[in-house]
Amino acid sequence: MVKERVLFMCIHNAARSQMAEGLFRDLYGDLFDVYSAGSEPQAVDPMAIKCMEDIGIDISHHRSKSLKEFEGQEFDYVVTVCGNPYNACPFFIGGKKYFKQPFEDPSVFEGTDEEKFELFLKIRDELKEWLEDLYYSYMIPNDESCNFSGELEGCCGIRDKEFSCR
Repeated sequence: MVKERVLFMCIHNAARSQMAEGLFRDLYGDLFDVYSAGSEPQAVDPMAIKCMEDIGIDISHHRSKSLKEFEGQEFDYVVTVCGNPYNACPFFIGGKKYFKQPFEDPSVFEGTDEEKFELFLKIRDELKEWLEDLYYSYMIPNDESCNFSGELEGCCGIRDKEFSCR
């Protein structure tokens, strides 16, 4: 089976897209090849590594990558997870389907280390919930089924894009 390819993007590829890559690989890595990159890559934020370790996902081996590393490649899904007042998120040519969900950038938060770590945990948990919804609403393979009873039975038979089958 050829795996579909997913690329997560944000500007620095230091926190949000790194966490998204780690989460999605942990959740669905048996079905997808998962990557992340940024338009202005910086080092992976140590707090991103720490908050992922908190749930048993090791991204300490991750490195920030430039979108240029992926030029000319095609991805089944390109997912942008950044958001800022100027909406200056990167764009990648080569995706079959595109998704964008803005998440606050925890690496720019100014506060105590404890406050900053709490924000990383919050963003990580928001990412996880959204990625699960994304998968079950738009990416679930045609041969998978949801096992619901009652009025929800068969909701995933014909992928209903307006309803998450989770």
